[in-house]
Amino acid sequence: MLGKLLVTVGILFYAIVVPIFELNDSHAFNPGWEPHARLHEVWQLATNCAIGAFSLWLVWFRGNLRLSSLMTFFVTGGFLLAYALRGSYGGSMVLSDGSEKMILGLNLGLFAYSLAIILALLALYLDKTRTAAT
Repeated sequence: MLGKLLVTVGILFYAIVVPIFELNDSHAFNPGWEPHARLHEVWQLATNCAIGAFSLWLVWFRGNLRLSSLMTFFVTGGFLLAYALRGSYGGSMVLSDGSEKMILGLNLGLFAYSLAIILALLALYLDKTRTAAT
């Protein structure tokens, strides 16, 4: 049960929390963004929400913690890759108002998605030790 809860936290980050943070004037409705960029933003949010819903179904109704965790790695790992490569394509986590959302001295996205991966790994470890014990 603990493994399911841990992987669920990561899923909730990318499937619910991020859309709440990005469906506003700083992202999806930002008049300074090209319409094409806004379309890609909403597409990414919708895709992540769908992957999140599927992942929740996998873990809670199918008992498939591994595939659900893998989906978390794909979504959150994709963000971490984009974050790591941001200098090569001119990306930034600084918002249009010049601010950057931080927690414990780290960018909020970097913190949350790194935590999601750590929690998914921990969930897999707990699941493996539980399976080995039975």
